[in-house]
Amino acid sequence: MTPSEDAEPASPAATGATLWHGRFAAGPAEELLAYTASLPFDRRLWPQDIRGSQAHVRGLGRAGLLDQADVAAVLDALEQVAAELSAGTFAFAPTDEDVHTAIERRVTEIAGRAGARLHTGRSRNDQVATDLRLWCKDELPVVAARIVALQQVLLERARAAGGAYLPGYTHLQRAQPVLLAHHLLAHGWALGRDVDRLLATVTRLDVSPLGAGALAGSSLPLDPAATAADLGFAGVFANSLDAVSDRDFVAEALFDLTLVAIHLSRMGEEWVLWTSDELGFARLDDGYATGSSMMPQKKNPDIAELARGKAGRVIGDLTGLLVVLKGLPLAYNRDLQEDKEPLFDAVDQVRLALGALTGMVATATFVPDRMQAAADAPELAATDLAEWLVGRGMPFRDAHAVVGTVVRRSLDGEGDLSALVAAHPELGPDAAALVGPGVAVSRRTTPGGGGPGPVAVQLEQFAAALEELRARLPA
Repeated sequence: MTPSEDAEPASPAATGATLWHGRFAAGPAEELLAYTASLPFDRRLWPQDIRGSQAHVRGLGRAGLLDQADVAAVLDALEQVAAELSAGTFAFAPTDEDVHTAIERRVTEIAGRAGARLHTGRSRNDQVATDLRLWCKDELPVVAARIVALQQVLLERARAAGGAYLPGYTHLQRAQPVLLAHHLLAHGWALGRDVDRLLATVTRLDVSPLGAGALAGSSLPLDPAATAADLGFAGVFANSLDAVSDRDFVAEALFDLTLVAIHLSRMGEEWVLWTSDELGFARLDDGYATGSSMMPQKKNPDIAELARGKAGRVIGDLTGLLVVLKGLPLAYNRDLQEDKEPLFDAVDQVRLALGALTGMVATATFVPDRMQAAADAPELAATDLAEWLVGRGMPFRDAHAVVGTVVRRSLDGEGDLSALVAAHPELGPDAAALVGPGVAVSRRTTPGGGGPGPVAVQLEQFAAALEELRARLPA
């Protein structure tokens, strides 16, 4: 039946009236609509809203609340709306305050009286919560897959680094030399925890709120468990109040994304330093650097810098949502509309950062000579000298003092560290051999350490761990 054949009055969705117009004698003020509208940002939920509506309509059919002809008419209308939205031909109306209203309006225009029954037994409260969980199930694994892609690049660069080594730093001061592969994989392991957190969040949010209604369920014979199964959710809500008010999953997702952003920021900071003339440990590919509008010689690490800067933005997304949630009584409050923009923004920014950093790291050129020259500074062998003394029975604190004194004398200009070590009565020529280029890094032998033996094992461990993470990603 077409809308022109309807015997019943047109629904609010079809006429452009609000969904609550019956309670009010006058229409909403323009300022109210402008302030409360969420369509500019929630329209990206349309695929999830279509899926949720399709499952809801099938559930209404199973409950006998819609006959099969109406079920078919509404499902056909939803397919048409999906095609229009996908093609960019969907015409939004001024009264469409959100994507959910817009879709219902258009379905009613197409399906008439049957379309007016789409919202039976459903509130926008459980509808929106369902859509957002579906969106997270769709999008968070995409972010996880991009993290895995960056991990793969780090693994490949680590394998190709061979015996190249550089100073490890604490307090941004040269500390001990480590293999470049070890340094790259340190970031890889941190990113692996990010993937694990994102996938665990997806597991926890895999619960359907559909059927909770506005806050108390429904008197109609709905079957939330069947609808949850239809949508591919692993479970269904246990408490309708909690179902419509819960945004823990958004906060968790934002925390996960924030930590990803922080890890990327840390990488970015290092690449800013590594590609500076002062360190010169790496050079950026032209495709992943920018120039200066005034200084012709410049080659700037903008991707790395923005990875730092945008981390602050994502942190703001998280803290903003937490402030929104901290004082809300049960159940739904319009404040919860503020959950989407920070979530969407964080996903967008982290996804873009991952892609850009992956390309930057994959195409950069390392400069092992500069790295190794810095790592071969004689004082970086100080810990090895102390441990050499420990191996000969000296208490570590005493050994630390002996070596510290020799290092201080060298830095004060009394002589080359190697010569001072060779002449020291408790050290001598055998100890002085530890100060030579490339010696200290080769002495890191404990499991998980930065020397050749442990790193060879670590490369295999990391490759296996990466395959396990990749296997956990949704198809």
